[in-house]
Amino acid sequence: MTTPLAVLGAVLIGLAALIHVYIFFLESVAWSKPATWKTFGLRSQADADVVRPMAYNQGFYNLFLAVGALLGIILLALGVTQAGFALALFAALSMVAAALVLITSNRRLARAALIQGAAPLIGSLLLVLALVE
Repeated sequence: MTTPLAVLGAVLIGLAALIHVYIFFLESVAWSKPATWKTFGLRSQADADVVRPMAYNQGFYNLFLAVGALLGIILLALGVTQAGFALALFAALSMVAAALVLITSNRRLARAALIQGAAPLIGSLLLVLALVE
């Protein structure tokens, strides 16, 4: 599947994967740094320490979504179209669902939800359009 729509969709899903790798880094690797936990709205090291196990775990969820998306893109590039499409779409739509959960949990997180959800949503739509064209 090498149509322009498919390529653009794969690029956007790849961008979404990179965003989720960065979120993994923040939540699971750099969590103890004040700049990181302040980004997530925490006010003290003590608050960050309390939330650390959850953030660590959540970071790995983001990493696994990124890996799924990237593997799907690799399979598409290798011509394993059905498996690549399914895997890329599943991972990307999971990212979109997670962004929806984020915004419904707290409206003040709309910007974060947009950052996490826009690229995989648009990428998914383009992949689906490429499939039906």
